[in-house]
Amino acid sequence: MKKILIPILVLLLLTGCVKTTDPAVRDGRARPSSCGQLKVLDGKLCAQDGEPVMLRGVSLNGLVTSESLLNESLTGELSRAGVNLLRLPVYTYGVGIVGYCTKGDKERHKQDIAAGVALAKANDMYVIIDWHILSDGDPNTYLDEAKAFFAEMAETYRDHNNVLYEICNEPNGVDWQTVKTYAEQVIPVIREKDPDSVILVGNPDWSKDLMSVAADPLAYDNILYSLHFYAATHGQAYRDMTELLSAQGLPIFVTEFGITAASGGHPRDTDSADRWIDLLEQENISYCMWALSKAPEACSMIRAAVPKSSGFIEEDYTETGLWLFHTLQKHTGR
Repeated sequence: MKKILIPILVLLLLTGCVKTTDPAVRDGRARPSSCGQLKVLDGKLCAQDGEPVMLRGVSLNGLVTSESLLNESLTGELSRAGVNLLRLPVYTYGVGIVGYCTKGDKERHKQDIAAGVALAKANDMYVIIDWHILSDGDPNTYLDEAKAFFAEMAETYRDHNNVLYEICNEPNGVDWQTVKTYAEQVIPVIREKDPDSVILVGNPDWSKDLMSVAADPLAYDNILYSLHFYAATHGQAYRDMTELLSAQGLPIFVTEFGITAASGGHPRDTDSADRWIDLLEQENISYCMWALSKAPEACSMIRAAVPKSSGFIEEDYTETGLWLFHTLQKHTGR
C-alpha cells in the first residue's frame, strides 16, 4: 500500500497537538496584537499592560545561509504551531557575503531583516534582530559598525511593537567588564531612536556567565541578559545557576539553546532538554531554539536532503524539529 504522508501541521491538528483557537489569546502565548510593546518589570518579560508573558521561538542559523526559509508559508505554519518569536542572526564576521563587518553583503542582510520583520508582523510574532558575535569574540572589535547598524535598525523599526534587539550574541575570550563597556555604548544609540524597546545583552563564555552579570548589572531599563545552553553539554549546574539568579530577580532570556551538544552535533539529549524547558517555564524565562535550518547538523529542525522551503511533512523534520513541536504542544496547548 502506498504510504500517505501528511503535512506536519495537519498531523498536529489531527492528533490535538495544535488547537485552532485565536492566536492572540493571552494564556501565556504573547502576540503583538494582544500584548503590544513588551517591557521588563521585576526581572520578567511582560506585555504592555504589565502582565508576564512567554516567548517561545526559533532562530535561523544565519540570514543569508537560510534565507529561503524566510517565506510566508513556513512562517505561518510555525506561528500556528505555537511559535511566537523568530530570531534573525546577522553574523558580524565571516567569509564571502556572510560576514556583515568583513566585506559581507550588507544590503542583502538588511533586505532579509526587512523580510523577517514583515513576515513576523504578518503572522503576529515577535522578532529578534541578532548581532551575531561569534568568531570575533570581543564585541568591541566592530563597535563602530555595531553602533551604525543599530542606529539604522532602531530608526527603521522604531514604530514596530514586535522588534527586540540582541546586541551581542556570544562574547568569548573577554570578561564582563569588556562586554558591559560595549553595551554602555550601543544601548544609548538604540534608546535615542527607539526608547521603549527591549534590548538583549550577551555575556562572556558564549553567554553563560550570568554570575558576573548579576554582580554588576547594567543601569538601564528594559534589559534582558542572554543565556545560551546546549542540553547535551550544559546540565544541572547551569540549571541551578539559572534558577538561583532568576529567583534573585536577574532578567534572563534564553536567546539560543539546542537539544544537542554545544557543537550542534550529536548526541541529542532530550531528557536534559525537557528539564531545561520545565525550569524555563517555571521561571517565566522565554526561549528560542537553534536552529530553523537544513544544515547537516543534529541541531537543525529540517532534514538536509529536503528540497522545498515550506509545506513540510512529518518525515521532513529531524528529531530536533519534532521535539520542538511536541514541546510547544505541551506548554501552549496548540
